[in-house]
Amino acid sequence: MSYQLPPVWTKLQQHAVFPEFDHDERARYNFLANLNRFVSTVIAPGNKIAYDKRVEPAFRAEQGRTFEDRHEVKDAMEADPMYQTWAALRRSTMEMRQQNGRAVVLRQAGELAQKAQTYLEKSDNLALNDAVSVPPYLRHVDNHLMPGSYHTEYFRGDVANAANYDSGLFVTSGGMLGSLTDGGGRAIASWVRTEYPSFKPKRILDIGCGLGHNTLPLAEAFPDADVVAIDTGVPMLRYGAARANALGISNVKFVQMNAESMADFADETFDWVQTTMFLHETGGKAIHRIFGEINRVLAPNGLNLHIEQPQYTPEMSYYEQFMRDWDAYYNAEPYWGHMHDLQPQDLMTEAGVSRENFMQVGVKAINDLDKKKSDGKVTEDYGRSPIWNVFGGWKK
Repeated sequence: MSYQLPPVWTKLQQHAVFPEFDHDERARYNFLANLNRFVSTVIAPGNKIAYDKRVEPAFRAEQGRTFEDRHEVKDAMEADPMYQTWAALRRSTMEMRQQNGRAVVLRQAGELAQKAQTYLEKSDNLALNDAVSVPPYLRHVDNHLMPGSYHTEYFRGDVANAANYDSGLFVTSGGMLGSLTDGGGRAIASWVRTEYPSFKPKRILDIGCGLGHNTLPLAEAFPDADVVAIDTGVPMLRYGAARANALGISNVKFVQMNAESMADFADETFDWVQTTMFLHETGGKAIHRIFGEINRVLAPNGLNLHIEQPQYTPEMSYYEQFMRDWDAYYNAEPYWGHMHDLQPQDLMTEAGVSRENFMQVGVKAINDLDKKKSDGKVTEDYGRSPIWNVFGGWKK
């Protein structure tokens, strides 16, 4: 079986606030990126073979019927050795990636904070607010198995977890997100410019921006726009603002704010509201409050877009639903499955977008690294495909 290696870790752009890696640390990341790619593209297809040849026939023979939902598939598949092997390897790969990245950034946490501070002094693009607290649905979860998740500060001025996240996206994506791990932001920016060439937003709001790796492509694509990026994770905002300054992008401001209550923003003040892989980390009731706030701050004729996992539909097999649910059970993404069950049309109605103005498209990631197999095809791996699911619409 032919197997194409992912790009080496040194293909990542080493911007000025990026953590330093020694030889052994680079080697570990390269190994983990290869292991992740191998597990997701070579081993994962064995799950479908096990399902078709063993699990589903055994269930049908015992029950006299086939599966009625993804939860029944989960119960049956979890007893199969093929799935057990793949799931254990995938979980172990993520744990190793997080622990290796954590060791790298913690040994240089002080130096990273100093570098970030140096670049923060170059502009006033960071606004922190001690009155803003991390919501419980984030505070109680180590997202992606990263200890402390996005919000933990180990000391004043700390950026360690953000640096861990920035450097480690290469491993979890197999290098498919480009040299600045900004493939999602670049994809949506290019798509909007192509599909709506006359759209010239003056103010753009990016909700749940994290370290801003998908925010900066919006700012670069629309240099005349003022871009506001909000999040509740202080290390992410601090690192993101420093990173933007280091990359010479000056039309973005990083603001500590909970999207459930954006009282600092007046009504109808943004021409474009964007989220990128944020909603699946949002608790059930909070997501509706966020869409209500989006409705309030989005201007008439404004654009509202969300890059997310595709929702479950009657056309999607229970097997595929089950496979896409893996992160909900084993990758510290407890709201993942709930997000899949929601209907984007309903969410957009809450955001002021009528059903006739609703859109849902697949946007191909823009990537400056090699992301294809030797035959030119991209293998679907249930959640990490470079084809982004985008839903949204225009507010009229």
